[in-house]
Amino acid sequence: MTNEPSTSPSDGQQPTVERGGLWGLFFATAGLLLPPFGVVLSVFGIVQGRRARKSARANRVPAPGAVLSMVLGWAGVLFSAGTMIGYLVFGEEIAAWQDCSARSHTSVTQAECDTALRDALAERGVPAEYLPALSGAR
Repeated sequence: MTNEPSTSPSDGQQPTVERGGLWGLFFATAGLLLPPFGVVLSVFGIVQGRRARKSARANRVPAPGAVLSMVLGWAGVLFSAGTMIGYLVFGEEIAAWQDCSARSHTSVTQAECDTALRDALAERGVPAEYLPALSGAR
């Protein structure tokens, strides 16, 4: 399985690798996948990566994934913040589109919902090239 001994380093031996960075990488990746609530996991990834780097520096061992967990953690924080800002700014339009989509049973009525969302976002000043390409909108 692993090449490391199964005994704990209780007799003063240094650990061969700091594994905290891998946990941080796991948290940061999960944070990217679960916006906007992933901001908490992303922060865990940043903190865990920083702790792993400090511990690895103090023990003079490598910390695989520590820097990457901090980078992905910050990316997750920014992505979640952007998602939350989008929900705050365009919440009414998104809620109206979700209600309309829940009532639509055909592709024609879904296309009408998509067009209504695009029109509502255009009225709010979003340029046409930044509007989302939805299923039935042309």
